Amino acid sequence: MVKLTRSLLIATTLMSFVLAGAAASGGQSTPAPAAHFHHLHLNTTDPAAAINFYTGKFDCEKARFAGLLDAVWAQKSWLLFNKVKDAPPWEMTSAIWHFGWGAEDMKAVYQRQLDGGTKFFTPLTDISDLARVPNFFFAYVEGPDHALIELNTANHHHFGHLHLFSEDPVAAGEWYVKYLGATRRGANPPSREPRFYREFQVGPSASLMMDNVNIIIFPIQYSKKDYAAHWKNGQTEMSPTKGRVVDHVGFSFDNLPEAIERLRKQGVKVTDEIRSIGKIKFAFIEGPDKIRIELIEGQAAKEP
Repeated sequence: MVKLTRSLLIATTLMSFVLAGAAASGGQSTPAPAAHFHHLHLNTTDPAAAINFYTGKFDCEKARFAGLLDAVWAQKSWLLFNKVKDAPPWEMTSAIWHFGWGAEDMKAVYQRQLDGGTKFFTPLTDISDLARVPNFFFAYVEGPDHALIELNTANHHHFGHLHLFSEDPVAAGEWYVKYLGATRRGANPPSREPRFYREFQVGPSASLMMDNVNIIIFPIQYSKKDYAAHWKNGQTEMSPTKGRVVDHVGFSFDNLPEAIERLRKQGVKVTDEIRSIGKIKFAFIEGPDKIRIELIEGQAAKEP
């Protein structure tokens, strides 16, 4: 069971992002061509079962990605799955923490999930008093291979956010703004002052928008305190995301060769050069905190 203090903290913070509304992006004199949120790619021992889980529990549907593999289509982006022999590592030592869906009526959604046999890391929790918003709830779902999925009160029931960890959340946020054209939310420039809630470090932090997905970045110190048992054998550095339950994040550009060349000249590490499989043209780069990022040509779309 995830600690109540931790759970209250995350939901409170997420609520503030949900309600805040998008703020203007920090002005750059030569803004990068904007990328689009494309997909999350997960490792799983049973892709078919994982697809059934997500489409049965959340607002998303089964679909074929590029005519090549079974996948999940979630409004404007994909969940893709790679079959692995052994259960992937899931401990909270990498840049990817969790992802989530909204719910207009969390009480009803939570009860429906319980009735359907959903396992929760954290039960339905009311934080209306902390949020100063009536009827604000959240809960954490235990997904396949221990993927952490959040449901929270929102004005929609769609796939809506990705929560990351970083050694330097402000710098990580600036990286996504500079190189991928993400839109910053909140103060500009963001504060670098450490912030704490019930002894947990929650700032500096960053909040970004890419299409319909809110990317939230928290300091890794939070994980090191609340998930201390996950930092085994003296580990102090963050783990690469490659090979973990959420292997990488995918973004798209209209012109991939042009984007790769620009990023390379700007010093971004290209880990896998452009390749093509069927209709898919893709490459990989390394983002902040050893996060694996796939770049694909063309926006995400579900084929008829």
